[in-house]
Amino acid sequence: MSDTKKNPRQDPGQDPGQDPARDRLAVFWHDDVLTHDTGEGVFESIPSPLLDTQSPHPEGAERLRNMRAVLQRGPAAARLDWHAGRHATDEEILRFHEAGYLQSLKDADVAGHQFSTTTVMGPGGLRAIRAAAGTTLAALEHVLTGAGAMAYALVRPPGHHAAPAMADGYCFVNNVALAACGARAAGLARVAIIDWDVHHGNGTQSGFYARDDVLTVSLHMDHRAWGASHPENGTVAECGEGAGRGFNVNLPLPMGLGDRTYRLAFDELVAPAVARFAPELVVVANGQDANQFDPNGRQLVTMAGFRDLARRTRELAGRLCGGRLVIVQEGGYNPSYAAFCAEATAEGFLGMFDGLADPIAFLPDDGARAEQAVTALRAEALRHGLLPD
Repeated sequence: MSDTKKNPRQDPGQDPGQDPARDRLAVFWHDDVLTHDTGEGVFESIPSPLLDTQSPHPEGAERLRNMRAVLQRGPAAARLDWHAGRHATDEEILRFHEAGYLQSLKDADVAGHQFSTTTVMGPGGLRAIRAAAGTTLAALEHVLTGAGAMAYALVRPPGHHAAPAMADGYCFVNNVALAACGARAAGLARVAIIDWDVHHGNGTQSGFYARDDVLTVSLHMDHRAWGASHPENGTVAECGEGAGRGFNVNLPLPMGLGDRTYRLAFDELVAPAVARFAPELVVVANGQDANQFDPNGRQLVTMAGFRDLARRTRELAGRLCGGRLVIVQEGGYNPSYAAFCAEATAEGFLGMFDGLADPIAFLPDDGARAEQAVTALRAEALRHGLLPD
């Protein structure tokens, strides 16, 4: 009897006869990612003398501790294999970042440095930054050597706002960009990056903006530019330049939209763009800050929404590149709910339908707004030649 008959609820993206229970997800971890101290203040900003009690910076170690805990204790745990990460070398970091910028990180490592109002590196912070980057590359190596089709780098600090020569948005070294550059250095011709963190992946965009070998797709709330460290607007019109024109796909969504919008956007915009590119590897910037309760986002995605995004990405990679996926942790700043959403994404990548129950999601998704938003984005993407006709 086939697996399809044994399991009528089998993931429709899986090959007939493939048993989803045999799928595994390799999770790469390094304890040093917890050593980055972001301090306290007014949420993400500097301390205020007007307050009796300062708030912990949202990009703290607690959020990753909780993600690790839920992954180790939740329904996906039996199908996760944990592996040791490592530190990235200078040579690896310099595949994407400029030498002068790396030197500025080394200088800041001595006494700490406030790169922007929100982006602080404490003394000794480079240890965690190297661990996040190197653990991402360890996950890449796992996939490229054929040890497994999917690998998840559970790391911090996040990276997708870090440009080749600029720190931004809690990010210092761009982990997903290093994965793409590492894959290219290993001989892969085309790499696609899918970024569903709630914020625009501006650092990734800027680093690959004139290249046609790395497709960057950013699905984000429409927050536009936020200062000198983030001059990019994240609009559809920012679609690349020179050889890279058409290989940067921004999909800014109106605020207040949730699961249905993200499903529609993935099916009608993300998947066609990636399929046309035909990558040999898909890298996912796996942020959970589009969730309903995140202090840094204004979207309404639930655990079910993240599970669906991951399942769709798994199916897409299965059709295009033998299922090869490197998943890199990005945002997610509600220290409890983001952890549940991280579990949901792991379940989705594993093709699990019945996973951890959502403990608190309740806000409804607006179906009419979802369709209007995606229809408008599709028209603009077609106008810029980013989608097949």
